[in-house]
Amino acid sequence: MPVQNKAKNKEKPVNKVEKKVTKIEKENKPKEEKSDWFAVIETGGKQYKVNAGKRVKIEKIIGEYKEGDKLVFDKVLLFDDGKGNTKFGTPYVSESRVEGSIKQIGKAKKVMVVKYKAKSRYLKRNGHRQPFFEVEILTAK
Repeated sequence: MPVQNKAKNKEKPVNKVEKKVTKIEKENKPKEEKSDWFAVIETGGKQYKVNAGKRVKIEKIIGEYKEGDKLVFDKVLLFDDGKGNTKFGTPYVSESRVEGSIKQIGKAKKVMVVKYKAKSRYLKRNGHRQPFFEVEILTAK
């Protein structure tokens, strides 16, 4: 049986094949109008950075509301119109307001609260579900 040489003589091509890179031009699709503005609003003791189309879960607001109702947030802490004009409030920007609509009213997942005292056989469990509004931001003025 003849012994085969493991190191085969591999011939390298004399002429290297050049890879041609062709630039594929993207079709000029009309871009959806995406707003560049953003604002920081305060509601329910918390602050949220919002812009058009964004959905935000906020604390439930006192009063009777249903899905589809419009909300106006007038506590605007900061407003940027996307063109380099930024307004900072002291504490609020007086002429700005953000409008949104309620998309969902619900309760968050249950949070378990446990009280425990060692060596006294005391254990108390309590559950809590925080109500919330899911709001879609529409416009800002």
